Amino acid sequence: MEFNLFQQKEKPQIEKVLVAYLEEQSNSNGTLHQAMHYSLTAGGKRIRPLLLLATIQALGGEVSQGYEAAAALEFIHTYSLIHDDLPAMDDDDLRRGKPTNHKVYGEDIAILAGDGLLTQAFEILAGSLLPASKKVALILALAQAAGPNGMVAGQVEDMEGENQALSLAALKAVHEKKTGELLKFAVYAGGLIAEVSADVERLLLDFATHFGLAFQILDDILDVIGDTKTLGKQTGKDAVLSKSTYPALLTLEGAKEALRNEITKAKENLRQIEMAYKQADKELDSQLLFDLLDLLSVQ
Repeated sequence: MEFNLFQQKEKPQIEKVLVAYLEEQSNSNGTLHQAMHYSLTAGGKRIRPLLLLATIQALGGEVSQGYEAAAALEFIHTYSLIHDDLPAMDDDDLRRGKPTNHKVYGEDIAILAGDGLLTQAFEILAGSLLPASKKVALILALAQAAGPNGMVAGQVEDMEGENQALSLAALKAVHEKKTGELLKFAVYAGGLIAEVSADVERLLLDFATHFGLAFQILDDILDVIGDTKTLGKQTGKDAVLSKSTYPALLTLEGAKEALRNEITKAKENLRQIEMAYKQADKELDSQLLFDLLDLLSVQ
């Protein structure tokens, strides 16, 4: 299946379940709920939940079994964006084309809205209809991806790296945690729900690592060559904050080459998964994931 067709079918469903879980599990009359709803429904490409569901589809699993994990993942991602935009962090005024959460509701409510989304993500997973063993595995994996050894650690290292010239290896390590861990969770969760073998899971995680790095390199590039109207957020902030980025370390052309290398490695992983599926006499709908990778390309 082409990714565009999959996206047309599944993205509206993702939007629906996000709101449904929010309405179901929090007080809809309060300011806190309004602030959570504001950022959760502000739009966005929904890359993480789509990657999770596309992975299930590609591996021959039942996509409907992934909605709780996809929603929990997007709740975590949205919380991270709210906190990332705060004055104490990146101090951004615009996110997804709208004023950031703290600009609308104030810093105190924005912090608590993020906290609410973070904790509710685990409530969604714990209440899913998946078997207990899968729920526990997903809760553990999401906590590890989002926590002090994953995304949060990457955010700290990113902030501490401001006004410093990080090496390429150090920058890669920051990005693997800050951006890559949640994307890796998406692929891991897809594989778990589709019940893949240990060998295929290992290849999937390698694919996810390269996908995550490509995603962040593209983000760095778009901060240089993109525009605020198209991206829905302020561009040029990395230079303002004196952050180490792929374009800053490698030049813009060098960053594009690094992006192509990561996409090529991810595609090699997909071909290895295709071979493993063929040997097991199973069918892999890999076009979905190849199409997703191609969306990360830039001229």
